Amino acid sequence: MKIAHRTLTFTEHNKPIQIQISISAPLHAEGAWSCEWSIGWPHGVRASRAYGVDSVQALRLTLEMIGAELYSSPYHATGNLYFEKPGDGYGFPVPPNLRDLLMGQDKHSF
Repeated sequence: MKIAHRTLTFTEHNKPIQIQISISAPLHAEGAWSCEWSIGWPHGVRASRAYGVDSVQALRLTLEMIGAELYSSPYHATGNLYFEKPGDGYGFPVPPNLRDLLMGQDKHSF
């Protein structure tokens, strides 16, 4: 079951392209929790899942995986990927080793 959704915009040749991010509810199976997520990039969908010892850890790791994917993407590198306004971040945390990539409000939030 999808529990969260965010739309980012990537501008290419002055044309806005919607980037859809989806997060599913954490599920418990075989002694672990997992949380699925996906990003609908212009070149195709990237889907994965994060695992945790409980639902909170699985969800937190999911958010960090999405943040890592966004900030390490070639779309971010162009400077043309944004959430509400260019340069203000995407609203996702990243693992500690990527925090130097944070921009805008993300720098102050995470």
